[in-house]
Amino acid sequence: MLAMPAMALSLLLLAACGSSNNTTGGASSSSSSSGGASKVDSIAKEVPSSIASKGTLTVAADASYAPNEFIGSDGKTVEGMDADLAKALGEVMGLNASVTNATFDSIIPGLAAGKYDLGMSSFTDTKEREKTVDFVTYFSAGTSFFVKAGGGPAISSLGDLCGHHVAVEKGTTQQDDATGQSKKCTDAGKPAVDVQIYTDQNGANSALSSGRADVSMADSPVADYQVKQSSGQFKISGQPYGTAPYGIAIPKGNGMAKAVLDALKELMSDGVYKQILDKWGIADGAISNPQINGAQS
Repeated sequence: MLAMPAMALSLLLLAACGSSNNTTGGASSSSSSSGGASKVDSIAKEVPSSIASKGTLTVAADASYAPNEFIGSDGKTVEGMDADLAKALGEVMGLNASVTNATFDSIIPGLAAGKYDLGMSSFTDTKEREKTVDFVTYFSAGTSFFVKAGGGPAISSLGDLCGHHVAVEKGTTQQDDATGQSKKCTDAGKPAVDVQIYTDQNGANSALSSGRADVSMADSPVADYQVKQSSGQFKISGQPYGTAPYGIAIPKGNGMAKAVLDALKELMSDGVYKQILDKWGIADGAISNPQINGAQS
C-alpha cells in the first residue's frame, strides 16, 4: 500500500536502518514532493527574524519510526510523513526544511539548547513535555502492542504485561506506561514487567524478533506498519489504547508556534496535509483542529 523506500526498509535489521542510529546522518529532508505547498507571505511574516534570516529550518527526527520517519534507501536521507510535512510547512513559511536524524530522547533537550528549530518525531503532546517545549498538534495516535505471530502472548491491555519481557524505545510514552504498569503488577502481587529499553525502535523490533522480548509497544501507525513489513513474523495484539495528539515540538516561547500553526492550517485547507497522510497510509490519524499546546494529560 505504501510507496517506495518502504520496500527497501526491513524495519528489523537492514543496514540502512542500522545507519539510522547515527545522530549525525541524514541531514536533508525527504526528496518526495510536498504535494504543491507554496509560500504564503502573511504566514512567512510571522516567522521570527532570527529564524527567517537563516532561510532554513533545522528539524530533528528519530529516523527509526516508519512510516512516520525513517532512513531512506540511500542510507542517509530522512523520509516519511514527518519529513514530508516538515518540508511542506517550510515552504508555506518561505523556508527550506533540513531534517536531521537524532535519537528520540535527545530531541527535546536539543530544542531547549537551540540546536534544532523544530522536533517532528511522532511526539505525543503531554503536559510534562509542555514544561520544556511548545507543541502544535497535527495528528492523533494511540499505542498498540505487537507480538510474534506464532506463539506470542495475548496482550489486550497494560494489565496483561505482568511477567512479560517488553521492548520499548527510550524516552517514549510506551516506556513510561510499561514502567508504571510494572509497579502496579508488583503492588498486586503479580510478576513485574521486564521493561527492556532500547535507543530506538529498530532495537525494540530486533529484541522481539530475536526472542529477547515477547511483546513490543509503539504508536499505532508505527506498530501497524512494522507488522505489515515483517512478512508475517509479527501481529498486532488487542486494540490501541491511549489515543492522544502528536505535536510538532518548538523551543519554548521563541515565537515560532503561531507561524507553524498557521502554516499547518494552510496545508489542511489546500489539501496538502491530506495528500501526505494518504501517501503514507495513515489518514485515519488526521485531525481538523490543530492547536498550540493541546495536551490531554
